[in-house]
Amino acid sequence: MSKYGTIPTSSSAGGGAPLGGASPLDFISRAKARGASALATRRPWRELTDVHAVGLPPSLGDAYLRVRANLAHFAMNYAIVVLVVVFLSLLWHPVSLIVFLVCMLAWLVLYFLRDEPLVLFGRVVADGYVLAVLAVVTLGLLLLTDATTNILSSLSVGLVLVLLHAALHKAEDNAADEVDSWYAPVSQQPSH
Repeated sequence: MSKYGTIPTSSSAGGGAPLGGASPLDFISRAKARGASALATRRPWRELTDVHAVGLPPSLGDAYLRVRANLAHFAMNYAIVVLVVVFLSLLWHPVSLIVFLVCMLAWLVLYFLRDEPLVLFGRVVADGYVLAVLAVVTLGLLLLTDATTNILSSLSVGLVLVLLHAALHKAEDNAADEVDSWYAPVSQQPSH
């Protein structure tokens, strides 16, 4: 019987050297499946770039509510956007790029490809904390590579892009979707 295209759930007796109780092929297959499911939480790029959903908020309070709702709704997309901006800025700094790629591997394992909650010392760590720690560690390591100005400017550009999009994108359709997320939006009160 052919096993082509199936995801192995346990290591076979004759298959490769064990890696933490499973063969490297098992690990790659599980990582591939986790990657697909993690990227499934990413919102469609078409939804993110919908020009019909863009408009100026009527007040500063509404802008704040939009930012909260959109940060929750597009969290995975926004993380990808900021990481791509930083990556592109590091193309001319090879040492920083290598450090960034190593950090990206940590992001993949600890944030993007993880299908179970992270547990440290018997306690579940919320995704928001994982995201914050990874961001701080990545930034700290990159700043040690003497590309400080480049990194800070690319991070600033990425954050400004994210905040501008979050403030201008109308969040009425996505506010109810994120009630149980790590960064749930504040419910909007109907204006009179």
